[in-house]
Amino acid sequence: MSRYEHDFTHMFASLEKQIAATDNPRHRAILKNYRMHGLLEVAGRYDELLAPDKTVEQPHYRLHEGGQTVILDGMEQVRGFYQSLVAADALVMWVNRQEIAVHDHGFSGEVEFCQFLPGAMLGESVFGSVQAGEDPGDVYLLTRTLAFVWPYDERGRLIGEHVYEDGASRRIEKPDPADVITAARAAELLAPEIAREIA
Repeated sequence: MSRYEHDFTHMFASLEKQIAATDNPRHRAILKNYRMHGLLEVAGRYDELLAPDKTVEQPHYRLHEGGQTVILDGMEQVRGFYQSLVAADALVMWVNRQEIAVHDHGFSGEVEFCQFLPGAMLGESVFGSVQAGEDPGDVYLLTRTLAFVWPYDERGRLIGEHVYEDGASRRIEKPDPADVITAARAAELLAPEIAREIA
């Protein structure tokens, strides 16, 4: 078992406590949407997170890192982005520390974000250089702090992701190959979490 599996499967433990302590129905719906979005994304089930009950018809993403901004405007571009992450085997990611402030228009917060990446994606802009590596064993663990601002519509559906990187927080490690969580293993680990209902 990978030494990261516990943190990976419990990535939303603090968020679930926040949901349980939140009385406002709209705020609870937003936080629950965020939790499910993250689980489905990392499990490679992006079609489900982009379904009309979870995401608006024309989402807009702004991903800023390394002095560059990637803009994804509309469902076709957003879906294509997720497809490229799957093809590059770059979807195994999780959050460690996270502080989330929720309000009627969505949520904002700061998270420590961990992601297994092929070496080919370790440039200044990870999101801007999504590509598979030539060697399947050439996998690195990138840890960094990201600020999230995610707006939601009146139905509690995701409008988009605004993500901003603290470049000074970047750490790159070469993990033991036995500790790398594969996409297939991620999907297996998260399936029970996705199926578990949060009241």
